[in-house]
Amino acid sequence: MKGPKGSLQQTLPHGVIVDIKDGSVEVSVSTSEHNNLWGLVRTLINNMVVGVTTGYEKKLHVIGVGYAAKAQGKNLVLSLGYSHPVNHALPEGITASIEKDPKGSDIVTLQGIDKQLLGEHAARIRSYRKPEPYKGKGVRYVGEYIKMKAGKTAAGK
Repeated sequence: MKGPKGSLQQTLPHGVIVDIKDGSVEVSVSTSEHNNLWGLVRTLINNMVVGVTTGYEKKLHVIGVGYAAKAQGKNLVLSLGYSHPVNHALPEGITASIEKDPKGSDIVTLQGIDKQLLGEHAARIRSYRKPEPYKGKGVRYVGEYIKMKAGKTAAGK
C-alpha cells in the first residue's frame, strides 16, 4: 500500500485472494476452511489504507509527582520513580512529541502509519509503570478510566 504518508506491506495468509478492481479491493477465500481469515485480511488492508492516508496516533498520560517524559532523537526518556531513567527506543516510522496538560503532567503523543506497531509500542511504554489504583500514578492512555480504591482506614475507633 502506498500513500502520501508512506508505504506499508502485509504478507497474506494462504487461501486468501485479494483483487484490486476499479479503485476498490475485494477479499475472498479459496475454501470454506479459510472463512475466518476473510475478516482479518479485510481489516488489515483497511488499517493499511487509513495508515498511509491519514496515519494513527496514541496519547499516553504520565501522571505522578516527579514523573516526566522527554523526547531525545529516536529515544523516549521516561522518569517514572525508579532509580534510573527508562530509555525506550522508538522504531523507524514512529515519532513522539511531548506536551503538558493544564495540571502540569506530561502527555506523550505517538504517531505513525502502522497501527499494529504503534499500539505495540504504546503498550510497552504503558507497561513500564502501569497506573496504580490508590493514587492513580503511572502511565495511562488518555481517556482511560482507573477505578480508585479507598486504601487503609483507622480501625477500632
